[in-house]
Amino acid sequence: MIGHAMLRCALHWAIPARGHRLLPRATAPARLKHSFAAAGFSRRHFKKDLLSTLDISPVTVTEIRQYLRDNNISFHDGYSCLHVRSPFTPSKDNLLFLDKTTGRFLCKETLLEGSWEDFKDSMDLLVKEDCSFLNPDTMTSYLEDSDSEEGERRLTNMEVSRIWTKAVWLHDLEEEDAQLIKVMFNLSKITNATLKKYGVKCFQPTKSLVFPWYNPRDSTMKGLKLLSAVCQDDVVDYVETVYPGPSRYHNLFGITVAGKKDTEVVITSKEVDSLAVHQATGMTTISLPRGITCFPPVLLPYLEQFKRITLWLGDDLRAWEASKLFSRKLSIKRCSLIRPGDKQPSPLKGLNLGLSLNKLLKTSLPASHKSIISFRQLRSDVFSQLENIEQVAGVKWLRYPELNNLLKGHRKGELTVFTGPTGSGKTTFISEYALDLCMQGVNTLWGSFELSNVRLAKVMLTQFSLQRLEEQLDKYDEWADRFEELPLYFMTFHGEQNIKSVIDTMQHAVYMYDINHIVIDNLQFMMGQEHLFSDKFAAQDYMVGAFRKFATENGCHVTLVIHPRKEDDDKELQTSSIFGSAKASQEADNVLILQDRKLVSGPGKRHLQVSKNRFDGDVGVFSLEFSKSTLTFTSSKSKAKVKKVRENETADASPETTPAKKKNIKGDPSS
Repeated sequence: MIGHAMLRCALHWAIPARGHRLLPRATAPARLKHSFAAAGFSRRHFKKDLLSTLDISPVTVTEIRQYLRDNNISFHDGYSCLHVRSPFTPSKDNLLFLDKTTGRFLCKETLLEGSWEDFKDSMDLLVKEDCSFLNPDTMTSYLEDSDSEEGERRLTNMEVSRIWTKAVWLHDLEEEDAQLIKVMFNLSKITNATLKKYGVKCFQPTKSLVFPWYNPRDSTMKGLKLLSAVCQDDVVDYVETVYPGPSRYHNLFGITVAGKKDTEVVITSKEVDSLAVHQATGMTTISLPRGITCFPPVLLPYLEQFKRITLWLGDDLRAWEASKLFSRKLSIKRCSLIRPGDKQPSPLKGLNLGLSLNKLLKTSLPASHKSIISFRQLRSDVFSQLENIEQVAGVKWLRYPELNNLLKGHRKGELTVFTGPTGSGKTTFISEYALDLCMQGVNTLWGSFELSNVRLAKVMLTQFSLQRLEEQLDKYDEWADRFEELPLYFMTFHGEQNIKSVIDTMQHAVYMYDINHIVIDNLQFMMGQEHLFSDKFAAQDYMVGAFRKFATENGCHVTLVIHPRKEDDDKELQTSSIFGSAKASQEADNVLILQDRKLVSGPGKRHLQVSKNRFDGDVGVFSLEFSKSTLTFTSSKSKAKVKKVRENETADASPETTPAKKKNIKGDPSS
């Protein structure tokens, strides 16, 4: 048996601070930095491969098909991609895959990939040169990264090579050491043969598991993931670090084990779960590189061969929601989902409990159904909502606990309207509001139409670091590195924009980066090019309706900043103060008002009012104090308690009543 003290000692080792962390951000980096410096890891600076700013020219599958027909290029309509003959090899059997949503291509034989424009340029060159195929080596220099990115890639390859060389197979460890590693990661029932088949090693200096990323073309090493266990207060946390960085780590762990003729696959969110499924069932099993947070579309061509896909992503509501979202990318017709529950845990947990994973796989549900004809089809979904009430409430804010008391959390598929007086700090507040969620892993897209992206990023970096970096420039790189790891993206739009262009960009971002939260700041700056309506109120209503529809159809939370109409300075804003007609407040699930009472209560005194909450009806107000040095808002220490109210008619009933005079009145949360 492994001694408890020995296990605790081993669990205090972990991984380098420069990786993708699953630990709370305040605990992991500082405590683990020294351990990895001693292990020989150098400091890294990773750049995002997927652009942080979104500037796209949308293409539809209809346009892609029409281009192929116009150029006499035969194609096969696959699940997520169109299959055409690759122009980069002489063989007619080698295929190139075109993503139906973005037009991005991948040639699996040469591993060349690029945008839709790159594909069209390649086809034009093929015709111009009058040749049967394009030399892949020549095209590589055209499509590959810049010199700086290539240098960074070489540095990454050196680190990957060093780690992999030092790592050892578990069957080569002393029996006690191997048993310790398995206990740390709950792998006692996973055999060494399974670990060897999937290429899993142990990096002894940090007691980490090493999961390789093999090149599917020649089985060379492209990258790796280290998984470490850290014990704190008798609680074990598992921490991941990936090489290269998260935006470039596209490893479908287990895909190299799959046969070319396999037609069924089980997809999990963790490598250890894939090991459990394969060992227990013998089925082809792969895991996603970023778990349930994101499914990069670049992976889709590698899954085209499978006619049936079972998604078994975890044992909680978030895993279930991710399963439904990812199945839309994969084509729901071929997908089945494992519903989480006490009797249907995650694969590794089920294996350790002695459950039959074959039987659990047989309980999978089709991702699509023709119609819901009775409560019977809804019954399990309703039970899941009741069983996981905290997860249903959404992601909690860490910096605004009072907001959790009212809204309960930040939920997907909702529309939040936010307003406040000019100069009250709407953009500053909403940037911290969104940053709080982003720091917890909520993939966020910013559309700042009034403030430039540079100024907005500067504000958010100050809020993130909680210090004035202009006075400590030597710390800029350290904080910028950490900030760059956030799942945060920006639209490149500024000023007046057409609503269709904005919606197309949002749709692209949801598909590419699995965006969960979109901030539009602000609506009035988008109205200049809307010539469909002569009435500006009708134009605004049209936009609000478009954002409402987008949030619902894509399961994405949209926060919409709208300026208020002109009001007297000595009066508090009401829900009816939102500029335009009543449609914005009617369509919104939540209405937040930043009340600025500087004229009455002195500088810096503000209140955040929740005047509508469709989730459970709780509305109210709490005080905020602004810190100019960190550009952050905090609740007032003198009166920190949230004053809750229940409105008796609609979300904009009795808005002029001051917080101290409001009474508890029964309300309707669905209004």
